[in-house]
Formats: sequence, C-alpha cells, structure tokens
Amino acid sequence: MRPSMPDSIGGKPHQHPPDFSLAVGGPFFRLLRRAHLYDDAMLLVRQRVIVFSLFAWLPLLLLSMLQGQLLGGEVAAPFLLDVEVHVRFLVAMPLLIGSELLVHQRMRYVVRQFLERNLVPDNAMPRFDGAIASASRLRNSTLAEALLIALVYGVGVLIVWRHYVALDAATWYAIPSAGGAKLSLAGMWYGYVSLPMFQFLLVRWYYRLFIWARLLWQVSRIQLDLVPTHPDRFGGLGFLSTTVNALILIGIAHGALVAGNIADQIFVLEKTLPEFAGEIAIMVVFVQCVVLAPLLVFAPQLVAARWKGLFEYGTLSMRYVREFDTKWLRGGLPADEALVGSNDIQSLADLDTSYQIVQTMHLVPVAWKASLLLGLATLTPIAPLLLTMMPIEELLEKLFSMLF
Repeated sequence: MRPSMPDSIGGKPHQHPPDFSLAVGGPFFRLLRRAHLYDDAMLLVRQRVIVFSLFAWLPLLLLSMLQGQLLGGEVAAPFLLDVEVHVRFLVAMPLLIGSELLVHQRMRYVVRQFLERNLVPDNAMPRFDGAIASASRLRNSTLAEALLIALVYGVGVLIVWRHYVALDAATWYAIPSAGGAKLSLAGMWYGYVSLPMFQFLLVRWYYRLFIWARLLWQVSRIQLDLVPTHPDRFGGLGFLSTTVNALILIGIAHGALVAGNIADQIFVLEKTLPEFAGEIAIMVVFVQCVVLAPLLVFAPQLVAARWKGLFEYGTLSMRYVREFDTKWLRGGLPADEALVGSNDIQSLADLDTSYQIVQTMHLVPVAWKASLLLGLATLTPIAPLLLTMMPIEELLEKLFSMLF
C-alpha cells in the first residue's frame, strides 16, 4: 500500500479505504450475522448451505409425501423425479452461497492492487476513494435489497414462474386447468418460500456484480499509470483477470440451473438434448458477459498505452541501434574495448525483449484461458445429459475410438 499522503486541505494524512469485498455487507448479511450464520472470516459456509437448502427443499419433500406425490400419484412429474427442483436447491443454491466465500477471499485484495502497483496517480486519489465509498454504500443499501425482494415476488414468482417457467404438465407442485394452474400444498411452499429464497440469492449476486462493474467503470475513468512493458502483458492490470476464477462457482450454478430445466423436459416431455442447443449457447454467452464484460472498460486505456509504448520504445530502439551500429560496425569502437563480455550486447537483447512485450500487449485485461475455463465450468453440469442421447458404454466406446 502506498504511504499516506498529505491532504490537500489542512495538511492531514490522506487515509485510503480498507479492502473492498463484494460479499460482506448489506442488511441480509447483517441479519445472518445476528443469526450466527456469518463470522468475521466468512467461514460458516457449511452451516448456511445446510440451513438454506433444507429450509427450501425439506418442506417440499414432506408436503409431497403428505399428498402422495412423492414418487407416484396422478402426476407426470412426482417430486423425487423432478430433477430441476433438486438441482436448484441442493446444487445451485449451495454454489451461490459457497461463491460468497470464494469471492471474499480472492477479490477483496483486488482494489488494493491499484494502489500497491502505483496505477492511480496521486492527484486522482480522491476520485478513487470516492468510487470505493460509493460502491460500499450501494452494497450496504437497505433500500436496494428491499427492491430486490419486491422484484423477486412481483416479477420472478407471479409473472415469470407462473406463466413461463412451470412445466405444461401435471406436477407435484401444480395441476394445469382452464382457469390457470392450481398449486398443491408443496407448490405453495415452492412458489412463495423456496423459489423466492433462491431467486433473491441469485438477483442479489446480479446486483453485487453490477456494483463491481460500476466500480471498475469509475476506476477506468481515471487516467491510470499503465506500463506497456509490464511482464503480464496487460500493462500491469493482469491481476484483474484473476477475478474470473473467483466467480467460477456462479458460472457452474447457472449451468446447473439450465441442466436441471433441460433434464425435466427430457424426462417428462420426452424432448431431446439437441433441441436445447440454443438455450445452452445463450447461457454460456450470458455468463461470459456477466463475468467478463466489466473488465472491458479498461480496453481504451490498454490500447492507448500499447500505441504510446510502441512509439516511445520504437524511438528508443532506433536511437540505440544507430549508436550500436556506429560503435560496433562503423569504426566507432574504442581500441581497448573487447566484444566478448560487452554490456552493449545484453542491453540490445533487453531492449528487444521490452519491445516484444509492448508488441504482444493484450488490449483487454482478460486471459483467454480464464474465459475458456469459465465456459467449460458453465457447461460441466450439462455434460451428464449426454447420457440421454446414448448409453454410457456407447459413449465411452466412441471416446476411446477417437483417442486410440
């Protein structure tokens, strides 16, 4: 961390804000902390997963059993055979909860890197501190989380789920009728308790990612001191690419949601996996945009830094090689200086390396490997559905035939 600087008014030291965490803060966080489901180190993940998953899933199991819709009955999709509901509450929800710890541990030091790498000029420190303070206020906003709850019930449950998501068949949670779907007891808990819980966790993450994107955009408006010869080939912004790994569990959770929905339609409505190629592609692109798009705001500065570096190091290289050529090839070499062991040769090689780094500098602070890993992680939960297209023996046989 760069040392404290005198304040422009009054001569007091300028104090920079502490590490910024997307996961810590807000009324929901404070509520869970009072319930002893959060601690200072954010390590009570297992307890939160158990409490949330069981509160959302266990009543559905018991109520479905009570109404005789656990495994059979007169419905096309009994509770135990509804893949989507189990994936949503026993896979995706734990992933969303677990991602809080991963994000907190890996991303809270990211903002500090702008200071430790001296990327922010001294005269821009007030703007930098103001951006972090603004992000903290949005993260801690009670009004924002209240609006998220209203959005979940007003749009997510009453409109989207009831009219566009629910299966067009008799299920353990609803029976279609001329006047609209009739909810069972389990369906009421599902629609008004379990589903809103999950949707709140999901849209809360979207809100946090919006805060992150806004913070990065505000920082990108500052003229950063980028170094085009930095070995990371991102001008010193290579640390931003590591945030993709911190958000990877969110990508897996989205893939699990799509996999659960597709599985229900395959097993209940007898559809096939290739019919959902479009939906799968849209989800992969959506996750890539949500995670990677905020980093693209630094592209203009990276482009400018690269062009400036090419001109400056090109000029420096020309001056050096002219003097090198004059000295070593045009008779300018002193009589007492030996060629072997000369520092001029090493300096020429170092200059060439620096120029090559500038030439190969990336224009966006995203490593292609991070993007590929995020895409594969999103697709991982969907991979088991390949078994619906062919038996595992046939799948393995084709795999081995391609490899050997």
